[in-house]
Amino acid sequence: MTKKQGYTIALAGKGGTGKTTLAGLLVRFLKEHQMIPILAVDADANSNLNEVLGLKVEETLGEAREMMKKDVPVGMTKDMWMEMKVEQALVEANGFDLIVMGRPEGPGCYCAANNLLSNFIERLMHNYPYLVVDNEAGMEHFSRLTTKDIDLLLVVSDASRRGILSARRIYDLVDELNIRVGRKYLLVNQYKEKLEKLVAKETETFDPNSVSTIPEDDLIYEFDLEGKPTVELPPESVALQAVNEIFTRLLLEKAA
Repeated sequence: MTKKQGYTIALAGKGGTGKTTLAGLLVRFLKEHQMIPILAVDADANSNLNEVLGLKVEETLGEAREMMKKDVPVGMTKDMWMEMKVEQALVEANGFDLIVMGRPEGPGCYCAANNLLSNFIERLMHNYPYLVVDNEAGMEHFSRLTTKDIDLLLVVSDASRRGILSARRIYDLVDELNIRVGRKYLLVNQYKEKLEKLVAKETETFDPNSVSTIPEDDLIYEFDLEGKPTVELPPESVALQAVNEIFTRLLLEKAA
């Protein structure tokens, strides 16, 4: 029987919804409440969780996977080499570590490399009581793991009809991939009061107790334009206030 890793929170949603920003703010919330250590996994092909967290990444696992196909040092097995590369790719920070999955750069079969990578990632997961995974909408990385347990799935949409329809497809995809999910929750990000009726109509197919909105926040745009880590948003940020309230309800009050 596969050992269950720590409490796993996965985020998914189409591009442009602010999913990665929310993943970073979730890491901040867990840190502030001493729910550490945390393993943050950037499993989105468009990797930028490190920028949100204010970290520099030297190497991704996608690059290591490419290198394994071409050149494993003499005297090392592929297992030994991949384990070394996983350790090298791990970025250590205060209260949490980050690992970036990345993506392959060229064509060809990555079956053997993917299998090795999945095994080492799963082994790594067991060292952390909290796991935050920033996924692509398709959640392919989770579908390849043998440990397919997600305690909390946060599906992020913007306040648009297409975004919410995409969120519904992600809900359905999780069931098709046979990923075990404890709770699913829809976060409608970049919300404006004038869109209240539209959002209410489009979210009718979701459990109303599992939907929250996060207001549009100019501070997030300012931080992005100035290249500041979004995780450093000040307390007056309305988006930060909203997500802290949501995370308190989902992670602290449920545990009380």
